[in-house]
Amino acid sequence: MSLPGQFSDPRVITLFGLLAVSTVVWLSLGLRARARDRRDRARTPLERVWHPQESIELTPAEEHTFGQVVSRLSLGSAGRLR
Repeated sequence: MSLPGQFSDPRVITLFGLLAVSTVVWLSLGLRARARDRRDRARTPLERVWHPQESIELTPAEEHTFGQVVSRLSLGSAGRLR
């Protein structure tokens, strides 16, 4: 069964085939590059951000309050916040 009209020309079929193959190659290379960039970014450690409270001494009451907040935010046995 042949294709009707101008699509029966082997040059047109070859052109469409080359377009399809080049599109698949372009997409796959782009996806591989994106995945490689994500892997590289995940391997590099984050920069440490200075926080103003690091240079300020906390009172014992503030340290106690901070400890209570952190303990509430820690993950429970089911992996959920308490």
